[in-house]
Amino acid sequence: MNESQIHTPPRAMSWRIAPIRASFLQQVREQGRDDLGQAVEHHIAQGGEPCRDVLRRARPGEALILASYGPFSQAGPYREYGPVFVLAEASDETPNLQARPWVGDSPYLGASFVLRAYSTAETIVDGQVVPQEQAEALLQALLTRPDVAFVLARFAGYGCYACRLERAEGAPA
Repeated sequence: MNESQIHTPPRAMSWRIAPIRASFLQQVREQGRDDLGQAVEHHIAQGGEPCRDVLRRARPGEALILASYGPFSQAGPYREYGPVFVLAEASDETPNLQARPWVGDSPYLGASFVLRAYSTAETIVDGQVVPQEQAEALLQALLTRPDVAFVLARFAGYGCYACRLERAEGAPA
């Protein structure tokens, strides 16, 4: 077999979860105001609430804040805000921004969720409800498209904001 007969599969696109803005966390915890200027809500976790700041499900009894968060930087008709839970107190937990948030015993994203692809102008170019077993393939397909700058994940049932998925540093557009 010569080199021209060997098929090499394409390399997977390297991606990461964008961290939630530190200024947002400080604002909701210290000032009690969210991205819309509204008062935040304080809750005690029943267990299972998705904690955006640490990218895991809440444990029963944890103090949480529920607030509106906007992952966009540009004004426009597609700019959205979504409710997020964060721990009421800053944590020394470091979220793994390279982890697949749809895997594990109690996955952050759950069994199915929405992936929405956006352009650099922050307009929607694609969106699908995806089961966790198809998430990696769809995310790879979206991030290899030249018209896609980033992908947002939202929880399917309530529509809450989950996370922003971006090409890793140095990954081609």
